[in-house]
Amino acid sequence: MSPKTNIAVFDHFADVILPLSVPNTYTYGLNAEQYAKIKIGHRVVVNLGKSKQYTAIVVSIHKTNPAYAVKQVIDVLDDQPMVISSQLQLWDWISSYYLCNKGEVMLSALPNSMKLQSETRIIPTHLEFDEQCLSNQEFKLLESLQNNEVLSLKEAADVIQVSTVYPVVKKLLDLKLVSLYEELHQKYKPKVSAFVSLNKDLQNNNEALKDVFDQLSRAPKQEELLLYYLQASLKDKEYQSVKRASLLKKANSSAAVLKGLVEKNILLIEQQSSSRIKDFSIGDAVKMPELSSHQNEANTAINESFSANKTVLLHGVTGSGKTEIYIHQIQAQLDKGKQVLYLLPEIAITTQIIQRLKNYFGAKVGVYHSKFSSNERVEVWQSLLDNELHQYDIILGARSAIFLPYKNLGLIVVDEEHEPSYKQFDPSPRYHARDVAFKMSQMHQCNLLLGSATPSLEMIQLVKEKKIDHVLLTERFHDVPLPEIQCADLKVAHQKKQMKGIFSPLLFAAMEETLKAGKQIILFQNRRGYAPREMCMVCNWTPTCKRCDVSLTKHKYQPILKCHYCGYTERIVKKCGACGSQELKELGIGTQKIEEEIATHFGDVPVVRRMDWDTTRKKSSFQNLIDAFENREVDILVGTQMVSKGLDFAHVGLVGILQADDMLRHPDFRAFERSFQLLTQVSGRSGRKHERGKVIMQSFDPNHWILQKVMEYNYSGMCRQELAERKQFQYPPFTRMIRLVLLHKQAPVLESSSRDLVKRLSQRLSGRILGPEYLIIPRVSNYYQQQITLKVEKTISIAQVKSYLNEKINEWQLEKNNKSIRVKIDVDPI
Repeated sequence: MSPKTNIAVFDHFADVILPLSVPNTYTYGLNAEQYAKIKIGHRVVVNLGKSKQYTAIVVSIHKTNPAYAVKQVIDVLDDQPMVISSQLQLWDWISSYYLCNKGEVMLSALPNSMKLQSETRIIPTHLEFDEQCLSNQEFKLLESLQNNEVLSLKEAADVIQVSTVYPVVKKLLDLKLVSLYEELHQKYKPKVSAFVSLNKDLQNNNEALKDVFDQLSRAPKQEELLLYYLQASLKDKEYQSVKRASLLKKANSSAAVLKGLVEKNILLIEQQSSSRIKDFSIGDAVKMPELSSHQNEANTAINESFSANKTVLLHGVTGSGKTEIYIHQIQAQLDKGKQVLYLLPEIAITTQIIQRLKNYFGAKVGVYHSKFSSNERVEVWQSLLDNELHQYDIILGARSAIFLPYKNLGLIVVDEEHEPSYKQFDPSPRYHARDVAFKMSQMHQCNLLLGSATPSLEMIQLVKEKKIDHVLLTERFHDVPLPEIQCADLKVAHQKKQMKGIFSPLLFAAMEETLKAGKQIILFQNRRGYAPREMCMVCNWTPTCKRCDVSLTKHKYQPILKCHYCGYTERIVKKCGACGSQELKELGIGTQKIEEEIATHFGDVPVVRRMDWDTTRKKSSFQNLIDAFENREVDILVGTQMVSKGLDFAHVGLVGILQADDMLRHPDFRAFERSFQLLTQVSGRSGRKHERGKVIMQSFDPNHWILQKVMEYNYSGMCRQELAERKQFQYPPFTRMIRLVLLHKQAPVLESSSRDLVKRLSQRLSGRILGPEYLIIPRVSNYYQQQITLKVEKTISIAQVKSYLNEKINEWQLEKNNKSIRVKIDVDPI
C-alpha cells in the first residue's frame, strides 16, 4: 500500500481544469521546482480522490491558499504549454454560452492522446536489461513486469510503494524498457520509422566507395541494393537518409540483403521520428484559378466588407464557383503571413476539397477531423504550436478544428454554413461550429466568410438586420444553366401500376437515357439499410428494439435487424412474433434496397456503389469512393445526405430523389427549410461542368409548395413565407430557444420530476415554456426522455435567463427524487 499523503504547505498554487463534468476548477499545490517551470496551458498530472489520476490543464497560477488542504501536482508533462490563452478564452465562452462545464469542453477539445488517465497499463519491451543502470525502484518494477507481463499505474505504484509512479515510469520509457499499453492504442507517441543511411566514412570518399564495390563483386544483390540507395539518396551532393521500407520496396530487395550491408558497416539503420500526416505537396504550386466576371465582382465586394470589418455571407447558387473565391481569399491571407481555418460540415467533402486546395497550396494544407487517428490529430496540434516548424498555414477540417491552437488567424471560412452537421448533439458541449466561428473572429480580430447556396434563415435575418453583409452569386461557373427539375407523381404511378419496383416511369426512363449517354447518376435516399421496417400483414406486428421505442431496420447483407439508435441487433425474422403468420412485408426504402432494385431492372451493366454510414466507416473509404466516382469507375452512386454536401463531379447527368416527401412530414418547425435546402443541394450535384443536368424528384404530393419552390429555384420565396410564419409563432430567428431533455429509466418518476421542474421555472418564465412532453422516440437505450423547451424573446437578457435556469436546475436536483434524473441542456437547438 502507498503511504498516506502528508499535508504540505505550499507558497504557490495552480488552478486546473479536469477532464470531468464538474462545475469548478480544482486547486493544487506547487513545489519550488514545479513553480519555476509551470505556465498557464501546461498539462499536469494530478490526483483526484484516493487514487485516481488525470491529465489536467493549468488555467491559473497564484499564491492564494484555499480554505482546504490541497494536494501537490504530481508532474508537469510538457516543456511548453499545449493549450494557449486564446483557446482557454474560447473554452470559457463555450462553457458559459452552452451551459456546460469546462471539463466537458476540454474533453471535446483535446485529442485522446493528450489525455492520460490512471487506467494506463505498463508492459515490458525487453526481457533483458542492465541491472547496474537502474535504481532499486526501477529494477523492482521491471522484475514485477516480467512476472506479471502488464501492470496498471496504480498496481505499479503499489509494487514499488510510492505515492506516484510517474517519475519511475518516465525513466524506464526513456530507456525504452517499457511501453504504455494505452499509449500504443490511444495515447500519443511520436511515430518512429527505420531509416537507412551511408556510413559517414564513405560520404564524399569515392576511393572508399570503389573499394566497397570491389568487396561486393561476389554479392550481386547487395551490390544492386547499394547502387540503388546511392542513386535514390543523392541530393545536393550529399547522401540522405532513406526510409527502410520504401528503399526495399522500390529496389525490389529483401531485409536479408540489407542486413548484409549493415553487418559489413556499409549502410547504417537508425530510428527517426516521422510524421503520420500524409504529405500533400505535389511539386510546384499551380497558378491561381481565374475568376469569371461574376466571381470577380463578388470577390471585390467581399474585400470591401472585410475592409469595413464586416462578416460576409457569400450566397451563391450550386456550381457558381464559391470555392475559387475562397482560394483567392486564402491566398490574400497567406500573402499577409496569416493562418486560415476552412470549415466543412462533412468529412466526405473534406476528402475532395483537399485535392483541390493542395494543387494551389501544397504542403501548407493540414487536415483535421475525426477520421484521423488520435495520434495524427496530435501531430497537427503540435505543428500549430511549433513556431519554428510552421508546417501548416491552412487547416481544413470538420467542426472539431475550431479547438486547434491558432496563433495568427486571419480568415475563417465556413462552407455550407446552413448544414446541421456543424452542431454537436452528444456529448456536451452541444456547440454549433458556425456560431463559435463568430466568436473566434472577434477574439482573433480576423475575417469571417460564410458560404452557402441555401443559407440558413438565421443568417438571412442577420443580413436583414444589417449585422452581416450579403454577397450574391446568381450565375453558375461557365454560365452552365441550373439543372431542370421535374417531379414524378408516385400516387398516380402506383394507381396506374406503372411503377418498376421503386422507380417511377419518369425516373426509370431518365436513368436509361443517362446511362446510354455515358453519364453518371446519383440516387438520393436519406435512409440507410435495406428497409426501415417490416410489418405483419395479418396483425400489423412490427419487430421493435428491446431497448428503444423504435422499429428495427432490416440490413440485408449482414443479414440482421438493427436499431440505428442504440445498436441492438436481432436475426432477420421469418414469421410474425405475435400471430405466427409468415406474411411479412418490407415497408420503406433504404440505400441497400435501391442497390438491389437497380440490379433487378438494369442488370450488372451499371457499376453501383453506396455512400452511407455503413460503407464509409474506415478512414480511407470516403477518398476511395470519391476517387472511383470521379474516375468514372462507378456509373450510379446511391447515397444518403452525404451526397448532398458540396461534392463536385463533372460527369453527373442525372440526380434522382426517391422519396422527396420524407423530410416534409418531420415534426419540426425547421422541416420545410431543411427540405428545401437538402433537395436543392442534392439537385446541385447534376450538370455542374459542361451540359445542363436533370433532376427528378418522386413524391406523393408533387404540388406541395416547398417542392414547387425547389423546382422554381425560388429561395427568396421560401424565405419570405417561412420567416413570416416563424415571426407569427415566435420561433427562431425571432426568439432564442433552450431545450432541456430529461432522462430516467422509470417513466412515472420522469413525468413527476419533469412537471416539478416546469413548475419551478414558471415562477419567472411563465408563458415561455413548452412541455414537458415525450420526444418523438420516447425511449432510447432503456431511458425514457421528455423535453422542456424555452422560447425567450430577444429583448430579454439571455445571460440572465441562463443564470436563472442553472439556479433552478441545481435547486431542483437537490430533491431526493430528482437526483437520479439526467439532464441535457441544448442552447440554440437545431
